[in-house]
Amino acid sequence: MSIVDNKKAFHDYFIEERFEAGLMLEGWEVKAIRAGRVQLKEAYVVVKNGAVYLIGCHISPLLTASTHIHPDPTRSRKLLLHAAEISKLIGKTERAGFTLVPLDMHYVKGRIKLEFGLAKGKKQHDKRAAEKDREWLREKQRMVRTTQS
Repeated sequence: MSIVDNKKAFHDYFIEERFEAGLMLEGWEVKAIRAGRVQLKEAYVVVKNGAVYLIGCHISPLLTASTHIHPDPTRSRKLLLHAAEISKLIGKTERAGFTLVPLDMHYVKGRIKLEFGLAKGKKQHDKRAAEKDREWLREKQRMVRTTQS
C-alpha cells in the first residue's frame, strides 16, 4: 500500500533500476507518516561513508507529538540496505550522469519502506516527447470510447 509517490521523479528522470530499503525513523516520524504528513518532492538519496541516506524528505510533525522532543522535519534519514547492495550502488553512482531518486514510500508487512531508483536526468526535449506520448495515449482512449458508444 503506497503512502506517497514522487511524480516529479518520473517527469525529470529516466529510471534505470529500482531498489527497496527500510528507513531508520524516530517514533514521531512513524506517527506522522502513518497520518500522511510526508513529502518526497524535493528529496534525494546519497551514498556517503559507506551508508545510504535520504536527504530533504519533509515529514511534518503532528501537534500531538511528545513535548520532550524537538522534531526536525528535514533531517537526514539512514536507509537500511545489505552491504552488497550498497557496494553495487556505489559502483553505479560513480558513473557519470546517474543519481539516486526516491520514487515512493509504502508499507510492507506493517513496516515503512522507501523505493528509490537509479536514474539518469532527462533533457528538455525528452520531457516534451514524454508529454506528447501521454497526450496521444489519452486521445486514443477517447477515440476508442466514442467508437464503442
